[in-house]
Amino acid sequence: MRVARILSVLALLGLSGCSLAPRLELPVVSAASNYKGAADWGLVSAADDGPRGEWWTAFDDPALDELMRRLDRASPTVAAAVARYEQAQAGSEVAAAARRPVGSASASLTRREGSAAGGDEAARDEADAAVLGGLLRYELDLWGRLRNEAAAQDAESDASAADLANTRLSLQAALADTYLRLRGLDAEAALIDEAVGAYERAHELTVTRQESGAASGLETGRSEVQLTRARALRHGLQRRRAQLENQVAILVGETPMAFTLPVNKALPTTPEAPRSIPSQLLERRPDVAAAARRVAAANARIGVARAAFFPSLSIETSVGVQSVSRHLASSPASVWALGPLAVVAPLMDGGRRSAQLRHSRAVHAEVSAKYRETALAAFREVEDALAARQRLSEEADELQLAAAAATRTQALALSAYRDGASDYLEVVTAQTAALEAQRAELATSTARLQAFVALVRALGGGMGERRQIAAGGAE
Repeated sequence: MRVARILSVLALLGLSGCSLAPRLELPVVSAASNYKGAADWGLVSAADDGPRGEWWTAFDDPALDELMRRLDRASPTVAAAVARYEQAQAGSEVAAAARRPVGSASASLTRREGSAAGGDEAARDEADAAVLGGLLRYELDLWGRLRNEAAAQDAESDASAADLANTRLSLQAALADTYLRLRGLDAEAALIDEAVGAYERAHELTVTRQESGAASGLETGRSEVQLTRARALRHGLQRRRAQLENQVAILVGETPMAFTLPVNKALPTTPEAPRSIPSQLLERRPDVAAAARRVAAANARIGVARAAFFPSLSIETSVGVQSVSRHLASSPASVWALGPLAVVAPLMDGGRRSAQLRHSRAVHAEVSAKYRETALAAFREVEDALAARQRLSEEADELQLAAAAATRTQALALSAYRDGASDYLEVVTAQTAALEAQRAELATSTARLQAFVALVRALGGGMGERRQIAAGGAE
């Protein structure tokens, strides 16, 4: 008989270790050995929980560094993401607590009085009953229902942590991109101011020539139009800068009315991009990692839905102290009980459990598709950023040559006009071409800075120092 009991206990313990959740398999997202946007860049292995570093320090801009600190400290978007993560952590703790015994304590005091026959007060029946006890209940996790529910909540908590990291990274990238565009406008404003100064001197030259009879009013009018158009461009840049400054204020959690950024006319130097890029973005990008963890959570909940078709087994034990007498503190007695052993087996539910199982499988199919969609979008963003980096570099080289040639042409046209060898139309044409070329060169330089931010965002953060390796190789 004792052997049979031991075998029964061992059988129950063995069942408590089983799980009805399917084997976790993430959708396959194939990756080539190299990115076509940069064939000389190899692949690395990375982890999404690894340090992303303060990648924006590559711009060597103290103002941007301070804005990033204010972003993490005061952004309401970051605060909301932190709160969601704390909610997920609490849910994980609740699910873990369900796998532990549940205890409760109780106390009761009862006074009973009964009158004796004939009204004899001395023979009245009086008694006090006091009970102090505790109850311990534990559910055996025979089919892994509790374990799978805890695993699902843990995966959701991990996904929420990745969401928080993704929120921070997205806001950092948005702040850096907006700030760099603002710096580009400052540099362009300095360029326009320089052009306005040159146009003013040219206009004074035409006025002097007209007064001496060497130039007509037509030439003076053309120079005036050129000058006023440049001044109008300056006002437009001021309007756009104010809008970008307001965007920065909102990103760092401040009101636009009380926020200002000093003008800085020099663009930061374009940082060097990482020498290698991770192909397995599942292990790197927080949004892809979050999608993968939600697949794991949905997979575990299939096990929870399957376990609902099988009986549940729980056991209770109680202990306590009881006193029954005319005097409350006298004659205490201890009481205890082991049991009941409760078995609840499902019979009829109108198809509810079957519907829940189909629902959990459909949720798993949905989050699996979203995982694959997120991973594919991640690879596309890396390819886009690489292509932009490569083409913008080539474009910048060409525009630099064009701007230099246009500047020389402008000087030659103005010199020829001063010597009376040409009319002012040629000067206006050369000035317009030079300003457009310089603005295009500056816009491309700003776009290269933005492309670096886009590449960091696509990679899931700063890469740090890594040696170039082959796919599947070791660092």
